[in-house]
Amino acid sequence: MLTQNLGYPRIGNQRELKKVCENYWAGKTGYKNVLQVGKNIRHENWLMQKESGIDVIPSNDFSFYDHVLDHSLTFGAIPKRYNEVILKKGNSELDLYFAMARGYQKDGLDVVAMEMTKWFDTNYHYIVPEFYKNQPFKLFSTKIIDEFYEAKQLGVLTKPVLIGPVSYLLLGKEKEAGFEKIDLIKNLLPVYLDILTRLDALEVEYVQFDEPFLTLDLSEKEQKAYEYAYKEIRKAFPRLKIVLATYFEGLGNNLSLTSSLPVNVLHVDLVRSPQQLEDVILALNDTTILSLGLVDGRNIWKNDFEHSLETINKATEKLGQERIWISPSCSLIHSPVDLTNETNEENLSTEIKQWLAFAKQKVAEVVTLKKLASNEGPASTLQKLEANKLAIANRKNSTLIQNPAVKQRVKSLKGEDSKRLSPFPSRKTKQKGLNLPQFATTTIGSFPQTAEVRSWRAKLKNGTYSMEEYNTLIAEETAKAVKWQEEIDLDVLVHGEFERNDMVEYFGEQLSGFAFSKNGWVQSYGSRCVKPPIIFGDVSRPQAMTVKWTAYAQSLTTKHMKGMLTGPVTILQWSFVRNDQPRSVTCTQIALAIRDEVCDLEKAGIKIIQIDEPAIREGLPLRKADWQSYLNWAVKAFRISASGVQDETQIHTHMCYSEFNDIIQNIADMDADVITIETSRSQMELLDVFADFKYPNEIGPGVYDIHSPRVPKREEMISLLKKAKAVIPSDQLWVNPDCGLKTRGWDETKKALIEMVEAAKEMRKAELVLDEQEHIN
Repeated sequence: MLTQNLGYPRIGNQRELKKVCENYWAGKTGYKNVLQVGKNIRHENWLMQKESGIDVIPSNDFSFYDHVLDHSLTFGAIPKRYNEVILKKGNSELDLYFAMARGYQKDGLDVVAMEMTKWFDTNYHYIVPEFYKNQPFKLFSTKIIDEFYEAKQLGVLTKPVLIGPVSYLLLGKEKEAGFEKIDLIKNLLPVYLDILTRLDALEVEYVQFDEPFLTLDLSEKEQKAYEYAYKEIRKAFPRLKIVLATYFEGLGNNLSLTSSLPVNVLHVDLVRSPQQLEDVILALNDTTILSLGLVDGRNIWKNDFEHSLETINKATEKLGQERIWISPSCSLIHSPVDLTNETNEENLSTEIKQWLAFAKQKVAEVVTLKKLASNEGPASTLQKLEANKLAIANRKNSTLIQNPAVKQRVKSLKGEDSKRLSPFPSRKTKQKGLNLPQFATTTIGSFPQTAEVRSWRAKLKNGTYSMEEYNTLIAEETAKAVKWQEEIDLDVLVHGEFERNDMVEYFGEQLSGFAFSKNGWVQSYGSRCVKPPIIFGDVSRPQAMTVKWTAYAQSLTTKHMKGMLTGPVTILQWSFVRNDQPRSVTCTQIALAIRDEVCDLEKAGIKIIQIDEPAIREGLPLRKADWQSYLNWAVKAFRISASGVQDETQIHTHMCYSEFNDIIQNIADMDADVITIETSRSQMELLDVFADFKYPNEIGPGVYDIHSPRVPKREEMISLLKKAKAVIPSDQLWVNPDCGLKTRGWDETKKALIEMVEAAKEMRKAELVLDEQEHIN
């Protein structure tokens, strides 16, 4: 019996990667320093896993920005618009890589970034590969080979990790008509064979191919691509030990296909799909090793050793110990790094902390499970089992978790609690009293959180500032933001959210049933890390959370100030959620808490309230057969949160980086008065589905990409608005960036928003001319 890990967090124990990359982008540190920090993180990760007792340790799981982008660079899948970046004197491979991720706007060049979207049903974002008809591939970057050799020099023989060839193609997007991306498999596969040839020369033993699409619905052509790819790899490398990793769902109707592939080790996710074990065992051939994904790679709850040992015993009875590996369910990039960094009981009580395991602890759990299952550990291993039993029992019986009043409120919900008073057409008529112009401008909510603003929060926490001093500074910053928005003539203002740390964490800190880590950072995309709240118990809202600062900002202006809230599904999705009750129940509890806040904002005179739901699409189960059940409770939760107000109050929502085609009816069913969405990176492609469906309510398609530091030209935004106007009636359109501006700098933010407001005004002028011409005719 062996242990393996599929991947480890690459941000560093203290987010060293984030800090060095951001300093590099700001010109504060050099290229060599970035490389050194990356090397330090890799070495620490490899050595920690080796010392912990992991038998098969991954390499190439490290990334400076995104592992899918790493593969695009490796395969030479570099869009032609980056050719000038490559040729620009002084630019390194890393500069090209960051240009693909973030855009490039210097040295006379202005190149837009590649599209970004969610990694399956997680809050991790990846850079979408771009594919063209008959596209050639070639080995451009040797990162995977270099890192395997680097680990070998360190004394660690690793298992290089590759996204499998079929999954890589399915993650991408066709950028021209006339072909299917899966048709490129024969062009792509020779690069995989080239990589494997080079690894073979370095005496590689195992190579891991991640094929998460094997847990999704596949077309016949995609199934044949799997058969072709792995047959060719096996034919070229008959002695290579292939680890095929699937995760996030069960194999389902792909089980027969998967078990027929010529691989040595099959990894399955028994956290998300424990019921598949028996079928998988029956389907395996006589030699394939089964890797049991038992330790949850996506949540922070301690593994229940007794339960896992039952599963291991079932598998070993059928296959024998020599054909069983123990593993986390998926890569640990979705987990915080190390629980021992949590030393402050004010953030995380001792009682709750004993229920948790972060990535480093999950590695230890995998090793302990192997020792317990194979009876090879010392007496201390049995002590770990007893301690685990005690922690699991303690959590089950804790009085911290239950709140009977919350449970009763959920049970008492009626049908009308999830419906607005009137249908949208009637509400729209009443909302004309808001006196908003055509192509009304707004932002998604947050303004730049500068180092200075973040330092105020740190000084409040460490006692340097009193609450009164802190509030004075936040009030001044809010007033400046309101005044500036008035000066550039935005139509619907926001208060800027300077008092907020994170759009989920801020609310979780004020809700009962939530706990927080101090250093539980998880990568969201690139250098962006989030610290998800921990939902451990029943959720309620003890008091108003946002009314004070929203009402203060409204008092500074005669324009409408938008109340800013995070929706129940997003709070759920972007938290570590309790696993002792259905997620739908927890989501409904959160929805009722947000409903209370919406009603209080309305009472305080706020007429426009945004309830952000960027995560509603990512929460979809991976199998379409399971979608409707999720969508029913997710849409209902949003409607519960939004339906306590009068018709005159305008409810907005925001969604980003999602394909909406399959759930457009459900988005309409949410019945928000206005929805804002990300469309700029896709050049308004995402808007087509809203047009084909004839989306009934109002919509703000993002007119510029906030995840890139480049400042778009006014003409670009006008061009995008014209594309939007071609498919959506003018009286339904809003003008806004595609997401919040928290991570941007003030200089680029001001320039971009000024251009955006002017673009909207030009669209209004053009609309007036059209109206006059129609009147004359």
